[in-house]
Amino acid sequence: MSDLIGGFLDGGGSRGGGGRYNDGGFDSGGRQQRGGGGGFNFDDIGGIINSISGGGGGGRGSDIGNILGGIGSLIGGGGGGGQYGGGGGNINPNRLNGGMVNIIGNLIGEAAHRFLGVDPSTGRIIGAVAGNVIMGLGGKDNSLGNIGKIILDNIISGKFRRDVDPFVRPEPRPDRGGTGPSPIQPIPSHEPLDFYAERDRCLAAKRLFEDPHFPADDSSLFFSRSPPKRIEWLRPGEIVREPQLITEGHSRFDVIQGELGDCWLLAAAANLTLKDELFYRVVPPDQSFTENYAGIFHFQFWQYGKWVDVVIDDRLPTSNGELMYMHSKSNNEFWSALLEKAYAKLYGSYEALKGGTTSEALEDMTGGLTEFFDLHQPPKNIMQMMMRGFEMGSLFGCSIEADPYVWEAKLSNGLVKGHAYSITGMRIVNGPNGQVCLMRIRNPWGNEQEWNGPWSDNSYEWRSVPNNIKEEMGLRFDHDGEFWMSFEDFMRNFEKMEICNLGPDVMDEVYQMTGVRATSNTWAANTHDGAWIRNQTAGGCRNYINTFANNPQYRIQLTDSDPDDDDELCTVIFAVMQKYRRNLKAQGLDNVPIGFAVYDVGNVSGRLSKQFFQANKSSMRSAAFINLREMTGRFRVPPGNYVIVPSTFEPNEEAEFMLRVYTNGFIESE
Repeated sequence: MSDLIGGFLDGGGSRGGGGRYNDGGFDSGGRQQRGGGGGFNFDDIGGIINSISGGGGGGRGSDIGNILGGIGSLIGGGGGGGQYGGGGGNINPNRLNGGMVNIIGNLIGEAAHRFLGVDPSTGRIIGAVAGNVIMGLGGKDNSLGNIGKIILDNIISGKFRRDVDPFVRPEPRPDRGGTGPSPIQPIPSHEPLDFYAERDRCLAAKRLFEDPHFPADDSSLFFSRSPPKRIEWLRPGEIVREPQLITEGHSRFDVIQGELGDCWLLAAAANLTLKDELFYRVVPPDQSFTENYAGIFHFQFWQYGKWVDVVIDDRLPTSNGELMYMHSKSNNEFWSALLEKAYAKLYGSYEALKGGTTSEALEDMTGGLTEFFDLHQPPKNIMQMMMRGFEMGSLFGCSIEADPYVWEAKLSNGLVKGHAYSITGMRIVNGPNGQVCLMRIRNPWGNEQEWNGPWSDNSYEWRSVPNNIKEEMGLRFDHDGEFWMSFEDFMRNFEKMEICNLGPDVMDEVYQMTGVRATSNTWAANTHDGAWIRNQTAGGCRNYINTFANNPQYRIQLTDSDPDDDDELCTVIFAVMQKYRRNLKAQGLDNVPIGFAVYDVGNVSGRLSKQFFQANKSSMRSAAFINLREMTGRFRVPPGNYVIVPSTFEPNEEAEFMLRVYTNGFIESE
C-alpha cells in the first residue's frame, strides 16, 4: 500500500506493487507490466481546476491554452511541458481508475465542451482535440476519428449511456409443448458476461480473460467437420510485438477476407468504416491493448429490435502464426479480426458465417432496414434513389449472380460472380465525353482483383479529371480491391443491389452520441413481433385460402407528411424478418420461404376474414416467397388504412418473425 500511495502521489513507486493504481495488469503479449512510476503534485490539480472554473492563480478561465497546457504537463510531466508541470513523470493514465477517472474525466470533458465546443454541422471539435484524447482514457493508442473522440468523451462523462443488453446465446428448447414456434430461444443457461465487471476481475487477479461460452477450440470453429489444418489459438500479442485495436484510423482497407466464405460480412464491415458514428456503435472506443488490457473485448450488434453486447477473449485462430480469417492490411491492427470473432459467437461458430447476404450483416451492425433490387429491372429513378440514400446515411452492397458450377468465378473484366461487394461512394465528374456519374466499389479480398474497364485504376479517363478533384475523391491506384466505374457500367455488369436504410431510432442515437443531427430527412418507423404457430397462426400464403386468415394481421394508417405538396403519395417499405434461423444451421435447418401481402381496407374494421380475402385482392405484396432472412418491398401508395399479412409459403411452417414498416409520412398502427 505504501508503494501504491508513494507511486501515485510522489512518483517513484516500487516494482509491481499490484494495487489498483499501479499498472499491475498484463501487456498484450501476456507479460506482467511494471507497477509504480511517476506521480503528481496536488497543487497541479488545483491549478487546473482553478483555471477550468475561471478563478485562482492557475490561469484564466477563458485561456484554453493554459488549461490544455496544464493537462499536458500533468500527464506527461517534463520540463516546460506546462505551467503546472514540475519535471519528471506525473500521472500514468493506466493508473487512473474508479473515482479518479470520473473526477478528471468529467473535468476534462466539461472543459472540452465548454471551451472548445462542437460544430453541429460537422461534428468536429472546434479549436482542439477532446479532453479524453489528451488523457487517453479508454482510447489510448487507438487512432480515433473526430466523431469517435466525441463519442468516447460523452461515454466517459456519462452524457451518453447506451441502451444495450448482455448477449445471451440462444439455446434449444427442451420441450416446446406448444409454447412457441421456434426450436430455439434466448434462454440464460448461464450468467451473461458483463464486459466491465469481467475486465475488472481479470485486472484484480492479474490474469487474461478466457471466454467460457466461446472456447478456443474446434467447437467454436465448425459444427459439421474437423479443421482442415492444424489451428493454434493465439492472442494478438503472441502474433505481433505491439498490437493495437485501431491504427491510423479505421478504414475500408482494414477489412480483408481470409479462408472463411464470409465476404458478405466483410462487405458490410467495409461500409461500416465509412461512418464513424456507426462504427463506434459496433466497436466501442473504450477498449485497447494498452490501457486496462486483460485479453477481453466487446462488440455490439443489433438483434431483432434490441442491441446486445457480445463479450469475447482475444484468442484468434491462426495457422503458422498468421490469422486465418478476417484481418487488416496493417498486421498489428486487430479490430476487424476481433469483430469477426464476436459475430461468430453471436451465431454459434465461424462456420455459421459461411454464406449470407450483405444486407443481413448491415442490419446486424446498424439496426437498419434493407431493400433488394434486381438491376435487370431497376426502378426508373434508381440513380436519384441511390444519391438520396447516400444523403440519408444509407449503406449499399452489390453482387453478380453466382455460377452454379463455379464458386466465385472470375470474369475477364476483373469482377467476380457470386461475390459480395460494397458500394462506398458516388461522384459526378467531367469525363472525356462530358459529365459522368461514377461509383466507388470495393472487393473485400483487398487485392488486385478489380474492375479493369473504363475508369478503372490508371485508365485514360482519369486524365480529364483535375488533380484537386481527385484529391477530394480520395483517389488511389493500389492493389487494394477498390475501384471506380461509371454508373452505366455498374448497371450493365452487376445484377443485385442491397440498400440498408437507417431508421429514426438509429439516427436519434447518433444524435445522442455525437450532438450532431446527421440529416433532417429520416424515416418514420413501426415495429411488431409475431410468430407462425402450427394449427394456430401458421396459415400459409393466399394460395391456401382456407387458412390464410389465420395468419397474424397488422393494421396501419398512413398519412402524407406534407399535404401541401403536389405529390399525394406516401413512400412505404414493408419488411418481414424471421428470427434465429442462422443459429439453427448446426441443426441442419435453414430459413423458411416467407413473404407478405398488404390490403387496402378503407373503413373495414376488425380482423379480416376468409370471406374478405376471397373477395379482395392485395394492393401490395412481396415479389415472391423466398427463404431469405428478410423479405422487403418498397411502394408508392395513397394515404389510407391498410392491413399487412406476413406469412410463410406453406401452412404450419413455424418461425418467429419481426415486421417493420418505414415511411416518409406519418404512421399509426394497431
